[in-house]
Amino acid sequence: MKKQLSKTDVEKLNEEINTRFGKPDFFHKKDQLLLVDTGKHQFIVRDKQPLFFYHDGKLVPNLKMLLQQNILKTVAVDMGAVKFVASGADVMRPGIKEIDPAIKKDDLVVVVDITHKKPLCVAHAQFSGEEMQKMGKGKVLKNVHYVGDEIWKFDPAA
Repeated sequence: MKKQLSKTDVEKLNEEINTRFGKPDFFHKKDQLLLVDTGKHQFIVRDKQPLFFYHDGKLVPNLKMLLQQNILKTVAVDMGAVKFVASGADVMRPGIKEIDPAIKKDDLVVVVDITHKKPLCVAHAQFSGEEMQKMGKGKVLKNVHYVGDEIWKFDPAA
């Protein structure tokens, strides 16, 4: 199912993006946005590009959009963690090399590799950035969306 979003819907979407990610007026009022419901996921699509999707009723940026414009706080992992994180594994504390101290518990963050800074996954913070820095072990980020998953592979033109 595809539904064209009204100007009011776009305004509400902009409010949510500003509240959750601190980016005011992310979409222009003239942007043609679609809500695409696959039955399993709902996507916000502009110009045949999925930019956001809904996870547990909350708006989440798509990794492909984050490659163009990162709007999330960042956590960098060592190169040894890359293949696991990019395959859907949750992020464990020992693999983390850099943590944005401004991260709050329950924030969405983008996990990047330490060398190239390329997005590997969007994850849900289980602890604040300061708490993570003090930890030596344990699961600190819950993987929500990763390179190669069904959200990554979603093609709104299909």
